[in-house]
Amino acid sequence: MLKIDPKGLELNETVIFVNRVSKVVKGGRRFGFSAMVVVGNGEGIIGTGYGKAKDVSEAIKKGVARAKKSLIKVIIKKGTIPYAITGRFGAAQVFMKPASPGTGVIAGGSVRAILEAAGYQDILTKSLGSDNNLNITKATMNGLMNLKNAKDIAKLRGKSVVEMYSQPLQPREVTSNEVK
Repeated sequence: MLKIDPKGLELNETVIFVNRVSKVVKGGRRFGFSAMVVVGNGEGIIGTGYGKAKDVSEAIKKGVARAKKSLIKVIIKKGTIPYAITGRFGAAQVFMKPASPGTGVIAGGSVRAILEAAGYQDILTKSLGSDNNLNITKATMNGLMNLKNAKDIAKLRGKSVVEMYSQPLQPREVTSNEVK
């Protein structure tokens, strides 16, 4: 995937989650914060970033800066994805399925924030496996990055888009074991 330059883009920032951690030292506890942020323009350009600092606002700023460095272009076809796909990261899996117009974004938590920032209007999702927000976020991004359009698939196969769609499937031979 090609990285996109954030200059000139009007990006919306959304905080997915903020986590507080503490370290026990001789004088008491020292608190730190981490923030997961998603930025997107609502037209297919999206990025996520994770920032850590001693202050919440500083952690969010760092997350936004990292998110702007990791911008990618995702495929949106009539407000949804072109086909069903599963994104994976660690033990987290996010299943995404195209939906008919008017369905809306059926997703929870971090997946919803990412899909809305990207500009999807109709999509069905299911989070499987781990419930760790960080891993679910990365699994969602993995799924969106692995989407391909018809031109890319045709190029991989060495055909034109017309050839790919116009050829009928060849009938296969049925063996005697299958006829029962």
